[in-house]
Amino acid sequence: MIRLGYPCENLTLGASTNHTLRLASLTEERVRAKVAENLRDLERILRWNASHGFGLFRIGQHLIPFASHPAFPYPWEGAHGAELGRLGGLAQALGIRLSFHPGQYVNPGSPDPRVVERSLAELRYSARALTLLGAEDGVLVLHLGGAYGDRGRALRRFVENLRGEGEVLRYLALENDERLWPVEEVLEAAEALGVPVVVDTLHHALNPGRLTLEEALRLAFPTWRGRPKVHLASQDPSKRPGAHAFQVSEEDWERLLKALPGPADLMVEAKGKEKGLPQGALALRGARGGGRA
Repeated sequence: MIRLGYPCENLTLGASTNHTLRLASLTEERVRAKVAENLRDLERILRWNASHGFGLFRIGQHLIPFASHPAFPYPWEGAHGAELGRLGGLAQALGIRLSFHPGQYVNPGSPDPRVVERSLAELRYSARALTLLGAEDGVLVLHLGGAYGDRGRALRRFVENLRGEGEVLRYLALENDERLWPVEEVLEAAEALGVPVVVDTLHHALNPGRLTLEEALRLAFPTWRGRPKVHLASQDPSKRPGAHAFQVSEEDWERLLKALPGPADLMVEAKGKEKGLPQGALALRGARGGGRA
């Protein structure tokens, strides 16, 4: 069985969980207004997803804008914890799995201690939000980041800097990228940390290492304690390698279906969000499943 999802916003509703503001405008009143807007839209999206057969949703990283920044103006966990719990309970009741995916600026393997500390702060915020949401099957997806001229040292720093982060590791899943880290090397870091691996099909097509897609999925799926997650995207032919197209192509959809070794949760990473599914996927939106990540 396959479940489908998409990230951050719903174009049909005009709703987003990523409303934010500039750091220079970081006052309590303005932040609370943005958070309220994000949480209202999260509820709208969850209810819409349930009625349209989507079983996954990635929440925008700016759900609580600048929550990991030292200048954040109030204790956000106490202020928003109850509402996060309510919305997480709604997601659970509707059968929708939640996730976060911090951007590439989050790099725990950096040789710069300041970057590491900022990265860990953002990961701690993301993991705490999943905990407050009660997202027992929630996932926090992360790339390995830079190599800094020495892949082995970078990978070791990444592992060592995350090894003691219990709440982060509870949700963490590592993803391959299109330039530096193929699935086989991501598997090394994941094994060292005891976390699962998300295979991104577009990244793998651009940076396969020594593995076919079938081999990459076959190795990644056993790293999950429940339903594995996979990212599905197509290349935008008019943009740089790795840029996502508005809609996933039928060819990429069929290629993944043939390669999957079992049931999976597919995050469709298309610019078209809920409109980015290939025609072949539309019949599957009513499918339902479950499982602990």
